[in-house]
Amino acid sequence: MTYPYDVLVVGAGPVGLTTAIQLAVRGRRVGVVERWPRPYPLPRAVVFDHEIARVLASLGLADVLPALSEPAEDYEWRNGEGRTLLRLAFDDTGHSGWPFMSVFTQPCLEAALEERARALPGIDVLRGWEAVDLTEEPAGVALTVAESAGDRPLLRNGEREHRTWRAAYVVGCDGANSFVRSRMRTAMTDLGFRYDWLVLDVVPHDRDRVWSPRNLQVCDPARPSTVVSGGPGRRRWEFMRLPGETVDELSRAETAWRLLEPWDVHPGNATLERHTVYTFQARWADTWREGRLLLAGDAAHQMPPFAGQGMCSGIRDAANLGWKLDLVLSGHADEALLDTYTTERSQHLRHAIELSVHLGRIICEPDPAAAAERDARMLADQRARRDPLAGMPPQTLTGGLLVRRADGSPAEPAGELGRQGRVRFRGRTGLFDQAVGTGFTLLAVEDPGRVLDSDTAAWCELVGMRLLRITDDPTADGPGDVVDLDGTYLPHLAQAGLGALLLRPDHYVFGAAAHMEDVPALVSALRDGLSPASPVR
Repeated sequence: MTYPYDVLVVGAGPVGLTTAIQLAVRGRRVGVVERWPRPYPLPRAVVFDHEIARVLASLGLADVLPALSEPAEDYEWRNGEGRTLLRLAFDDTGHSGWPFMSVFTQPCLEAALEERARALPGIDVLRGWEAVDLTEEPAGVALTVAESAGDRPLLRNGEREHRTWRAAYVVGCDGANSFVRSRMRTAMTDLGFRYDWLVLDVVPHDRDRVWSPRNLQVCDPARPSTVVSGGPGRRRWEFMRLPGETVDELSRAETAWRLLEPWDVHPGNATLERHTVYTFQARWADTWREGRLLLAGDAAHQMPPFAGQGMCSGIRDAANLGWKLDLVLSGHADEALLDTYTTERSQHLRHAIELSVHLGRIICEPDPAAAAERDARMLADQRARRDPLAGMPPQTLTGGLLVRRADGSPAEPAGELGRQGRVRFRGRTGLFDQAVGTGFTLLAVEDPGRVLDSDTAAWCELVGMRLLRITDDPTADGPGDVVDLDGTYLPHLAQAGLGALLLRPDHYVFGAAAHMEDVPALVSALRDGLSPASPVR
């Protein structure tokens, strides 16, 4: 059966739109189903890291990111007495070539993503339609949608209009109360970490007011609070609900202004754009794929905001899933590749949640005695120059599609996030993704094409793998020559004793080779991992 769409994405937030664009730029037909007729106009997420900036830039947003975000600069923790417990300074250029952390306003990012999605010929954005039923078929999914006004049904003669759309796969990016997840059998793992916080988004009238530090965590047991940038021209305050305080009381606008008074923020010098009470949770779905149904973003996981990884984790889901779905749909990979999605992302996701909970337990301490012990410990760590976050595991992949040793563990540097720097390629200068492009990349200190036989080279071309030589020779102008302008790549390879890196489309290292003669085996390992029995077609 021929389906009008390759993939239907339920939900048009940042994760859903990123998923759709990832697929459309690879030539896929995508329908995005969103129950809200118009984009949500108020802020929610306010931070993304260097890796997410790289993903967004690769979607075609490289030129607009500087206008809708700004470097986060710092993050300082103080106790109730105002003493600094921890101070983090963020680099303006991180591992991925973008600021280590950036602050932004979500409606601006969503507008840029939706504009990009609507400009692509392969995407239909279907707003005002709510998913209400689905049926898996032998070769796809039938998704029934009903016309919707978002928060209430749009009635026509007392009944909603229904339509059925079909696709090979459905990806649920439809939030914590996901309809798609409700049609799967997956259980949820819940760490039982729940706190209510009042979140206030404020637009100061004086845009030139200096906030120092720009991002502040107040670890005061009398009222744990967060004061951070909400993106260009905005500020965010978050206040924890105290024992004995009701959600209704905390939700009132007058309560918001009372809590803002100590910060010299009042109706005369600021606009309260949004005030709402959130319940922070830490939980995830145990399985993110069931047949032709998949989950991403809040539909698959929710976490406290203390590490700034909620939306980031969802966009990582999209970056991991998009290229895998494309390879399966094209027949270049076995459907089993989709099982690596849960394996890879759930492990990565648990790191983000555990870090968020770890930070939350430090911050959300209402007991003065316990808070005093925490302060003493963190001040001692500071004097001894010990990193209080040093015990957390690194943010790498340990399972899934990676080169492995005989014992099954990833062979270093497999699973690490690949770095990005400025390069020159075929007359274009810029960050690697914008100058060269994205997709599978075999990056070697010599021309990797000369060590591959014709069959392997043909397979590389079939899956869109770029065969590139990295060099510091400014005169190099071969068709596969990439000039390392700032020493991002060559010193790293030399220090690690490597001659080649094979990078996945989501920028993670599949594997590496110490010598050029090892490169064919590296490519063969990827080929076998994608589709063991697939011939070159």
